Amino acid sequence: ALVLLCLAELVASTPLVTSSSQLKLSDITQGIQQLNKGAQVPCNDTRVAQVAFKDRKLSEHELLCQAATVLAKVTRCKKDYEPLITNLQSLHGMTSCSLNTDNEIYLRNFLPALGNYTQALYRRIS
Repeated sequence: ALVLLCLAELVASTPLVTSSSQLKLSDITQGIQQLNKGAQVPCNDTRVAQVAFKDRKLSEHELLCQAATVLAKVTRCKKDYEPLITNLQSLHGMTSCSLNTDNEIYLRNFLPALGNYTQALYRRIS
């Protein structure tokens, strides 16, 4: 059990350094930019859990998992966010993550924060 726990921690702490990861991060950032270019963000008035992208105690994988979970809960506009969710899930590789729902923000405010985070990850691994 200890070995499995150590392996899980190792996977969670492994940085995103592949060219495939770079492409997915770029796709996420561009997808968010496309959503923001429209007259309004799909389901922009939906309240979602706030992800603490600046929390240094959480791994990249955990934050990406939380972001995917947040978007997956926006069921009314699922088709608009499916490409982002798919890319986020493939980057973090986790089956579940903890998500604090105490603080909520509008989706229209969540997306730029996610875009800034993925863009920073892209720059860091380039």
